[in-house]
Amino acid sequence: MASLTSISLHSTSPLGFASKHDHSSCSWLKVKSVRSTRQGLSSQTVRRGLKIRCAATKQAKTPAEEEWKIKRELLLQKKVRSVDAKEALRLQKENNFVILDVRPVKEFKEAHPPNAVNVQIYRLIKEWTAWDIARRAAFAFFGIFAGTEENPEFIQTVESKIDKGAKIIVACAAGGTMRPTQNLPEGQQSRSLIAAYLLVLNGYTNVFHLEGGLYSWFKEGLPVESEDEEE
Repeated sequence: MASLTSISLHSTSPLGFASKHDHSSCSWLKVKSVRSTRQGLSSQTVRRGLKIRCAATKQAKTPAEEEWKIKRELLLQKKVRSVDAKEALRLQKENNFVILDVRPVKEFKEAHPPNAVNVQIYRLIKEWTAWDIARRAAFAFFGIFAGTEENPEFIQTVESKIDKGAKIIVACAAGGTMRPTQNLPEGQQSRSLIAAYLLVLNGYTNVFHLEGGLYSWFKEGLPVESEDEEE
């Protein structure tokens, strides 16, 4: 049985923040636990007794945080196609496709497809605003001391490395899927699908997606490189 936990913070302050003298305003930690069983998916919301005082409200929603249903609709409308690992390798070799690896830099350095370009879509939380401190505390509550956030320079960095006319296969670790199943009628969101969504929003027209992610690439025994091999 596998489980996935998502974390959200909810502020009781009408202005979204509290002054240092106002101790009546606080943020509650809301934990949504999704468990996967053979019969399907079940979800439950658990309230934990953790208060974070003087936490600022979350910033405005970014395109990456759009609902998966809306992202999926645009990906299908823009004809973003999913390919398996072997087809991705063939397209890279025969048709000059670029594999865009959106995993964290550390994972990329350990192993990646030859000539892949790495631009991480999520990064370690860097800032120390009230909201960022609150998020760090939320992650730490679950023993996660390396919380991540959306990389605000993702598109800018991609544009500096890959031309908008290039043919791109976006890859992450797990891959996700746009294909509906009985348990997942709208497929399953992933980092690579979020990245593909951002690419088509920003004018990239030849975007593909690696079904099964780089996990399937490594499992198939396809060529890989690492930083040690390249040095």
